[in-house]
Amino acid sequence: MARALCGVVALDGPSGTGKTTAARRLATELNAGYLDTGAMYRVATLAVLRAGLDPTDPSAVAAAVRRTRVEVATDPAAPTALLNGEDVGAAIRTEEVNRAVSPVSAVPEVRELLVAEQRRVIREALAVRGGIVVDGRDIGTVVTPDAPLKVFLTASSDVRARRRSAQDSAEGRAATFEDVKASVERRDQLDSTRAVSPLRAAEDAVLLDTSELTIDEVTAKLSELADGRGLLGGEVAGMCR
Repeated sequence: MARALCGVVALDGPSGTGKTTAARRLATELNAGYLDTGAMYRVATLAVLRAGLDPTDPSAVAAAVRRTRVEVATDPAAPTALLNGEDVGAAIRTEEVNRAVSPVSAVPEVRELLVAEQRRVIREALAVRGGIVVDGRDIGTVVTPDAPLKVFLTASSDVRARRRSAQDSAEGRAATFEDVKASVERRDQLDSTRAVSPLRAAEDAVLLDTSELTIDEVTAKLSELADGRGLLGGEVAGMCR
């Protein structure tokens, strides 16, 4: 019988490192909850865009997000994202949202609002399931700094751009490799230099370079790390002690 995750696994890193796919797989394998915090910032960004606001206007952005109900499901088999009750899972993955999500997520009040909600979701998942895998860009440093396992995933920009290009192509979004790489590097620069909760590895995070690893190998390594930290304590979900 599959063992269950007991506690929080915090996965951070830039786009294209495989963290979202690996997080979902790990949560599924270990009967845990799963939280994609990046999806929450994308929902907030979509709300800003739908309101016709400038995503670089902090006051307008903060006001719009305060009026918005951002929800994400923690079932790794069905990671839905809702904007005021509407399923916007596909709408938040557009290039328009890609371009606007960094300035929106850099607004301090937006981060304060969403981090509070993320912590609430994590507490609830721990109470119900016993464990949760959380991925994002400030999980180990801000959202759950006391997580027993923090992993910072990395990969070269070329590798990450190739992965993003393949994903975009599979989902019907056409873009040249050069454009995708420029987008990846722009997001890296914006996220790592923002004043609030910049993208960086926590001091006690395990660094994992996924450049030469398959997603199965990444997931296996994460499971090994969780086991090494003594986090696989139950035989089934909800049996953590």
